[in-house]
Amino acid sequence: MPPHKIETGHQDVVHDVAMDYYGKRIATASSDSTIKIVGISGTTHQQLATLNGHQGPVWQVAWAHPKFGSMLASCSYDGRVIIWKEGSKPEEWVQAHMFTEHKSSVNSIAWAPHELGLCLACGSSDGNISVFITRADGVWDTTRIDQAHPVGVTSVSWAPAMAPGALITTGPSGQFEYVQKLASGGCDNTVKVWKLTNGSWRMDCFPALQMHKDWMRDVAWAPNLGFPKSTIASASQDGRMELL
Repeated sequence: MPPHKIETGHQDVVHDVAMDYYGKRIATASSDSTIKIVGISGTTHQQLATLNGHQGPVWQVAWAHPKFGSMLASCSYDGRVIIWKEGSKPEEWVQAHMFTEHKSSVNSIAWAPHELGLCLACGSSDGNISVFITRADGVWDTTRIDQAHPVGVTSVSWAPAMAPGALITTGPSGQFEYVQKLASGGCDNTVKVWKLTNGSWRMDCFPALQMHKDWMRDVAWAPNLGFPKSTIASASQDGRMELL
């Protein structure tokens, strides 16, 4: 596809852009406190919707897997995380849920692999990570990693659902078990790995990975693809990128 310019209609800086699973729509997040939904078809595009609900700059947007319907998450400087659902028309979006657990800017959001269910991790400047997951009755349960990075969490990324070196892991009962791990980066210059065990999140690497000399700006867990070990990429304000 040849490159082409897309006019988002935002009135301020665009901080993030995310393309949906099918590559037909993009969502953009901006300091103007709005989210824009744009439809893409070849070299043409169409403004579909403007989502209003945040009261500060919107840092990130993330599409849920389509098995859960047309759903988008957003996080903002206002400390809110909003789950948006598409209505019967492309221009109709509603707030399905708003999380206000964080007391400071929510800087990063990431949907878990779809095998784990509808599950969203959020990292905040208050130092905490929250993980929201829906039950069968539609109610959201919350688990927390308190003071994951005491001076602020800047980024979160989920591990692949499948364990390294295997298509899937089998537990003691013989049932299939998926990996439930998170990587996080923070203003303490470290990357930490967390694992969900018996309903609680615990650090899975000791000590924390300290490969950088300044704030972490992003972490990304590589897809499994049958590799024998996990790989995490980290990007820092020190100008360096590391593979961990």
